[in-house]
Amino acid sequence: MEMSQRYSCLLAIFLSSCSLAPVDTNLQQGKTLPSVLQIQSEELLNAPQPKVPIVVAVYPNSFTDQTGQRKSNSEFALFSTALTQAPSHLLIRSLKHTANGKFFRVAERVGLDNLTKERQLIRSAREQNEATDGPKPIMPLLFAGVLMEGAVIGYDTNIKSGGIGARYLGIGMSKQYRIDNITVALRMVSIATGEVLIDVLVNKQIYSYGQSQDVFRFIEAGTELVEIETGDAENEPTTLALQRAIEASVLQIVKIGYDKGFWEEKNEAIKIDEPDCDAECIDNIRG
Repeated sequence: MEMSQRYSCLLAIFLSSCSLAPVDTNLQQGKTLPSVLQIQSEELLNAPQPKVPIVVAVYPNSFTDQTGQRKSNSEFALFSTALTQAPSHLLIRSLKHTANGKFFRVAERVGLDNLTKERQLIRSAREQNEATDGPKPIMPLLFAGVLMEGAVIGYDTNIKSGGIGARYLGIGMSKQYRIDNITVALRMVSIATGEVLIDVLVNKQIYSYGQSQDVFRFIEAGTELVEIETGDAENEPTTLALQRAIEASVLQIVKIGYDKGFWEEKNEAIKIDEPDCDAECIDNIRG
């Protein structure tokens, strides 16, 4: 009887120490609300504002996932890709939020066909309704000075893994971790000359953690069995990791552009003895 009480006390201590993250009641009831994905890099938001905003364009096929990676599963084949197939949207969002939206002016190119069709409809309607005085012209589309191109070129899984565990008298616990790596290449291309002005390569590690606790013990001279197991795991979302890598790439382009004299800070002129781009080239970059 004393043995049974002893293990009952150990079991109570084990259960009290294994309190994992509390389960959200809204999650249990299916009432979770959508949340806005915030910009992860404070340095990108607080980047120095240029004197003249840079007009940039991102085409849908100019920034894609080229890793070809599929979601891993040990039991059956999965045809879902490991990464999002629309990284260009994350790039546009990062550009729009640089310096709190005051650094880049992004010209719409992802939905250019739809935009052109709408402009044709407006032009046709104005020609019919304003036939006497002539149709009112539509403002020209914003043209860019530079293109942002690149790709997600690497997604390496399980580049490092490990863990630790301990067990005593049938009571044990363990922890495991795994590290993946994602690589993003981004370049800025001059539309006037076609020259690659800036090229950056950024790596971002993705961390996954897991922990478990368990009890396995016979009590009362082997006639009663206590067996309890619990655990949890936390994986960094790949889309969030990709967003952080893209933001770091954009930030590096901003810094290199300042160093090379492609743009000047709004409150302080940057003097470059030997600029990599002449006056005409800089004017083309600024649109």
